[in-house]
Amino acid sequence: MKWLKRICTGLGALVLVLVAITLVVSLVSRDSVPRQAVLSINLEQGVIESVPDDPLARAMLGERLILRDVVETIDRAAEDDRVKALIARVGGASQGTAAVQELRQAVLRFRESGKPAIAYAETIGEVGPGNQGYYLATAFDEIHMQQSGDIGLVGLMTESLFLGGAFEKFDVEPRFDHRHEYKNAKNMFTETGYTDAHREAEQTLLDDMFSVMAKDIAEARGLSVDEVRSLIDRGPFLGREALDAGLIDGIAYRSEINDLLEERVGGFELIEQRRYLALAGRPHQRGTGVAVIHGTGGVGRGESGFSPLFGNVFMGSDTVSRAFQSAIDDAEVKAILFRVDSPGGSYVASDAILHKVRQARAAGKPVVVSMGNVAASGGYFVAMDADRIIAQPGTITGSIGVLGGKLLTSDYWEERFGIRWESLVTSDNATMYSSGHDYSEQGWQRHQDWLDRVYEDFVAQAAAGRDMSYEELEAFAKGRIWTGQQALERGLVDGVGGYGESMAAIRELLELDADAPLKLKAYPEPKGWMGLLGGGSPQPVATSAAVQALESIQPLMRQLRRAGIVGEKAILEADIPEVK
Repeated sequence: MKWLKRICTGLGALVLVLVAITLVVSLVSRDSVPRQAVLSINLEQGVIESVPDDPLARAMLGERLILRDVVETIDRAAEDDRVKALIARVGGASQGTAAVQELRQAVLRFRESGKPAIAYAETIGEVGPGNQGYYLATAFDEIHMQQSGDIGLVGLMTESLFLGGAFEKFDVEPRFDHRHEYKNAKNMFTETGYTDAHREAEQTLLDDMFSVMAKDIAEARGLSVDEVRSLIDRGPFLGREALDAGLIDGIAYRSEINDLLEERVGGFELIEQRRYLALAGRPHQRGTGVAVIHGTGGVGRGESGFSPLFGNVFMGSDTVSRAFQSAIDDAEVKAILFRVDSPGGSYVASDAILHKVRQARAAGKPVVVSMGNVAASGGYFVAMDADRIIAQPGTITGSIGVLGGKLLTSDYWEERFGIRWESLVTSDNATMYSSGHDYSEQGWQRHQDWLDRVYEDFVAQAAAGRDMSYEELEAFAKGRIWTGQQALERGLVDGVGGYGESMAAIRELLELDADAPLKLKAYPEPKGWMGLLGGGSPQPVATSAAVQALESIQPLMRQLRRAGIVGEKAILEADIPEVK
């Protein structure tokens, strides 16, 4: 009987081994990149720079695509033999020009691998502008659109809000000043329309962005720039009009695109961007260590975070400074890639971050700034002393200037509601920062001294960082914003491009070969596996309802803040036009 027991025991062990092998094979086959894969990315809703390690931010932004994740996914897929093609859904979502250019560059690199890249849209701007969506689509080999769709290719515009007339009617007196005439953010409070300087700055910015866009579209579609400009003057284009005009390559529904792909690459399995990146792994995981630090949103003192009411992330000087210090202390880190996407904010917080940039350089760790959609005012301040600054052609940058002031509201409260404020003070200037009291003569002079001090310091430090004289740099300051291309022509940045060009600059500064591998590591490190994979998490019903409620009021809250009705206006904040 012992021999029978041994046989049974052996057979049982064999069965367990076979079951284990079957499970492993099943898991590997299920959780690996298919051998005939087509990478699928939904770019219709646009991308964002980063998601803070904050529960509400994760709940509200966790499903949004991260720009760096998408770029690295496309780059990884370009060199992966298992990936045979790229298909992306595009649409009319408004997003920054620089982000679109970063995505276009990634798609063009993918096409250099010889694999097809196809853009599909239900519509590109449904009764609305589709400029950015179509601009992105032109990076692909082919563009296909549903027959009922339209292309809202109508040219760029920006709108500015002016409250000067309303404040006069409401007995509210704006008491602001700026350095200098191009620091346009105060005009919203003080003017009833564009000043000459304001109009000049925004029109020049708009024209330059449009010129780059028209040139890129012309190259992609085999047209002349004049033909593209003429087509845009005729837009928008309805369904087959877009096909007849040569703006798209085919009319098709989504299911028909799969048939088209099968003709090109044979049988395939679609794999979504997040799943592919998780299974295939990021590029840049070996080589010389490089810290990646994000500076996203308005600059303020304290911790980086997220405002659920406004839907904005913000750059905290404490968080960013700690990230720089960790990178400085890490012996494996040889350089720092500082990704900045910020309209500015606190002068003091910006200066604290700039100090860490300088400390990193002093420690022998070069700092390369890669600019996103916006790196203006305080967003430029934190970058201006880096070893290299790389901006996209469409990055809004510069705005070297300062503004500050307050709204006097005492007459408003008394005339309309009979509410009267009275104050008791101990000193002559105790009411200087009160909205119920105008500046005293001495207080206004101290305000002017403060503006002069901040402006002169900004210009002087920018001049030193850019190796110019004060007078040379000041000619491009005065609070004026520039595109990245214009900034390059004026010496405010060192090159145009995105992550790829920034990493090339790092290799050059470290005296590495042009193709030397770099190991990118985020600082501060994301918390938990969600942060590492860049994915979201399922939301409970209650959380989802709260998120929807907050999202519904965010546009109103942003307008109220822009109007100065809620929140504070930061002193190094640029007036960033929303280009549509």
